[in-house]
Amino acid sequence: MQPREAYIAFNLTERIGSVGVGKLVSQYGDVMTAWDAYGNKTTSTGAPVDWKRELEKAEAAGVQIVTPADPGYPPQLLKLPSRPLALYVRGSVEALSLPMVAIVGTRRATNYGLDQAFHFAKDLAAAGWAIVSGLALGIDSQAHRGALAVGGKTLGILGGALNRFYPTQNISLAREIVEKGGAVVSEFPFGRSPDKQTFPQRNHIVAGLSKGVLAVESPVKSGTLITCEIANDMGILVMAVPGRVDARSSAGCLALIRDGALLVRHAGDVDEALRHLLRKGEYAKKVANEVASPLHAPGELPPPPPQSPEEALVLNELDAEGVSLDELVRRTGLTAAQMNTIAMTLVMKKRVRFLPGNRIAISEP
Repeated sequence: MQPREAYIAFNLTERIGSVGVGKLVSQYGDVMTAWDAYGNKTTSTGAPVDWKRELEKAEAAGVQIVTPADPGYPPQLLKLPSRPLALYVRGSVEALSLPMVAIVGTRRATNYGLDQAFHFAKDLAAAGWAIVSGLALGIDSQAHRGALAVGGKTLGILGGALNRFYPTQNISLAREIVEKGGAVVSEFPFGRSPDKQTFPQRNHIVAGLSKGVLAVESPVKSGTLITCEIANDMGILVMAVPGRVDARSSAGCLALIRDGALLVRHAGDVDEALRHLLRKGEYAKKVANEVASPLHAPGELPPPPPQSPEEALVLNELDAEGVSLDELVRRTGLTAAQMNTIAMTLVMKKRVRFLPGNRIAISEP
């Protein structure tokens, strides 16, 4: 038995975690001896652990199993006492070691939240960050799509086994993530269905892989806040996107900001807050992952993309003095919701600026 096989065997028991295995390794000197001494070599169903059969299943499914004994195991997780005993990876193992930002949020997102998740992920991916999230509906899905939109790398962490994919609505999204150089990852053995226990475990990986966790939209009681709490306990920077003070969907993010999370307005704020955390080798990976553009230097955010017809319509009505959003709705025929989204997008692109009185104006040179 090799060390990686011992880790896979321990992971199959589902009766002992990484902290417990770590104590056994300290007691017996290495993970193989620890496995030999371990008495409960059965799975959760009571069947004997068969790590050889698990490796056969992985090979047949085109899945790589990565353990703390393998060189491809992500360094960001390796330093954690609660690191997963095994990671089941479909896609690029190398992607697990890229500099990452976690983007998390509610499944029941508003249009504002979905738009912000997409644009934050898109701009961060264009700046060289990989995006990690939970492949859930809502904010998670939009974060993955935003990274993919600019050819960036993204990782989806599942709350169940790879062969018990959930939610099924995102199977095609998962395939696209893998096809475009990212990865879909689980710490759970084949056959493990998602449940109330597995999702918090999944959140540990999402937080642990990242340099910072960005909450985009969330109510107060949610898995998003659990992920942020985990990140905070790990010493990982927590950031949040503000929303309406009277909106339930923004209550969680506002609570995070009140309690010390960094308020961020656009991807540039996130990049600026995290860039100094990169070691030399990680910075090289970030630059290598950066979407090619002849118009910006490596490590800098790329120029804003071309404006949409709706954005052009709004810009045509603006001057340096400013126009109220209500007046812009009247002039352009757009809805108030559309106008709010376009205004936020143009602010992120640094094309406009907000003025007192709910007005926006052309940005000064």
